[in-house]
Amino acid sequence: QVQLVQSGGGLVQAGGSLRLSCAASGISFSFASMGWYRQAPGKPRELVAFITAGGRTNYADSVKGRFTISRDNAKNTVYLQMNSLKPEDTAVYYCNCNITSNYWGQGTQVTVSS
Repeated sequence: QVQLVQSGGGLVQAGGSLRLSCAASGISFSFASMGWYRQAPGKPRELVAFITAGGRTNYADSVKGRFTISRDNAKNTVYLQMNSLKPEDTAVYYCNCNITSNYWGQGTQVTVSS
């Protein structure tokens, strides 16, 4: 059974920071690429950041320099550190794992007030 359990998120003022966590089970975590997606109201789901099994990272242009994705293989956990948050970052954030199939976390609301 594959499970991706997210934690973190919440309400923060513009300029603040949040850290999202995603703990994985039922997969060979160290071999998996992990990603964070978000879906804002009225907009399609978009890729925010991903990290490969080898540690290579990529970011959406809108979050470069503000967000950092990292992983701790000993804890089977991927993180998204979000700094200098903007109201435009408001969305439901989803953890994603892909090896041969896509797996998704339950989603975590991030709300950034003006």
